Parts: sequence; structure tokens; C-alpha cells
Amino acid sequence: MVKRNTNTDELVDARDVSVHYRPTGSSGGFVAVRGVTLQIGRGEIVGLIGESGAGKSTLAMTIAGLAGANAQGDRLPAICGGGLSVVGQQLRGASKRRLDRVTLGVGYLAQDGAERLNPQFSVAENIAEPIFLRDRRFSNREANVAVASLIDALRLPLSVMQKLPYELSSGQRQRVALARALILEPQLLVADEPARGIDAAVRSGILELLNDLRTDRGFSALIVSSSWEDLARVASRIAVMHRGIIVGIGSVDELLDGPHHPYLKGLVRYQSSTNQQEETSAS
Repeated sequence: MVKRNTNTDELVDARDVSVHYRPTGSSGGFVAVRGVTLQIGRGEIVGLIGESGAGKSTLAMTIAGLAGANAQGDRLPAICGGGLSVVGQQLRGASKRRLDRVTLGVGYLAQDGAERLNPQFSVAENIAEPIFLRDRRFSNREANVAVASLIDALRLPLSVMQKLPYELSSGQRQRVALARALILEPQLLVADEPARGIDAAVRSGILELLNDLRTDRGFSALIVSSSWEDLARVASRIAVMHRGIIVGIGSVDELLDGPHHPYLKGLVRYQSSTNQQEETSAS
């Protein structure tokens, strides 16, 4: 069951995309994504779920412009089949210049984004860094205004701007990492486990905040998560990935109604069992 988004204004158009990791001296190569077809329309949030090792993070990195036919290094994936267009740019065989144009239009929040914050930079410096990596002559004043606007939108006190990352809670650091991913005002946000390592109460707030930001700022989003409940809160469609392929895509109701793939059937059974347990606990 693979449904195509009928929105013709698509920021992501993946058609039969395969992605592999090349062999290195220490390990063999392997194909992580196998013939994936997926579209994301303008203003849409699509969720991506699957077991560990399903290829979710590899697909997310590829859509974020961090892979290509010429990707180098044992930790970078490379497109080896199919076609992928992101924010109007074809990625297979893309030059560095074209990939730079893609990364300008795509904000990427890695799984460990909060841990990647520079411990020696203030919050404001961490968030603004992508601006100055693009243009070293950019106005400090304008950068501070942009940072303050995002800090406020993320419902953090402006006083955090001068703090160092270690002085913040895990939830606050995750919001700072999200602000860094959004500082260039991307058309598309790719967020890999944006609520990773955060307790349930704070996690819910971050996901709702992300949805509010998407509405206010008009970007599209691909959100990777291992939590069905998290994605159901914010995604209009959810793609289910298993062993490198998408085995189902649609709204929550569409996925729960008559799943065909064995993995998807198991996911539905698990979800139904979880809902029954929650109802029993509530009563």
C-alpha cells in the first residue's frame, strides 16, 4: 500500500530511490534504502516510522542533502538508484554547488542535535552559526534579531541567549538545536527523532511547538520517530519503513484499516494492544 500525494507542489519527490553505504577498509558496503517512493507537499508534515535499522535515518539524511552519487566517507550514504528531487533540485549525481543550494532550503535536525551544540558557544552563537558559515560578513545585529525571534517562537526566555548549552535542561537544548535547524528559514525541515531522550511531558510540548512553528512559518517537514503516538499528533501522513522499503503510507486511520504487509500488521496489533491497556488503566 503506497499512496502518492496528489499535491503537485511537492518539495520532496522521491521515485524508486535506493541508497547505499560503500565498503570501507573496516566494513562491507550495504544497501540501506531500497526503491522508496515518497512525496512531501508544501506545508505538509509527513512522519517516518520503523524498527531500528529500517533505513529511516539514512533516508532522512539523503532528503536533507547529505548524500549523493558522489558522497565520500564510510558514514555518508550515496544514492545508487532512482531519482530524488528536493526543493526543486535533483540530488542524484548532484554537484557540491547544487547540494549547497539544497541544504540552504532544508533544515536538518540530527538525532544527536542537542549533543552536537558547541559547548564553548553561547546559545545565541550556536543558533546563529549556520548564518555565518554561509556569509561571514552578515550583520551581527540582524543575526541577533533573527535568533531572538526564534527563541521567542520556541517559548524560551530571551535570557538563555547568553547561556552555555550545559546550563540548559535537555528539553531546552533540544529547542536550541531545533532553532539552529530553522535559522536559515528553510522550506523543509528534516527532524530525526526530535523528541529523543526527553521525558513524555516535555516531548509532547516540543512536538506541538514544532507543529505550531510549521503553521506560522510555512515550512514542510519530515519527522522521523520510533513513536507512533508522537507522529499521530503532528503528521498528516505516516510512512512505515521496514528493511529499507516503505510498506505502507497514509493517515493513521488508513494505516490501521486493513494493513497488508506482515510488519505493518504487527505494528497495528501492537498499537491496538497499547490502546486497550491505556483504556483499562484509565478505567
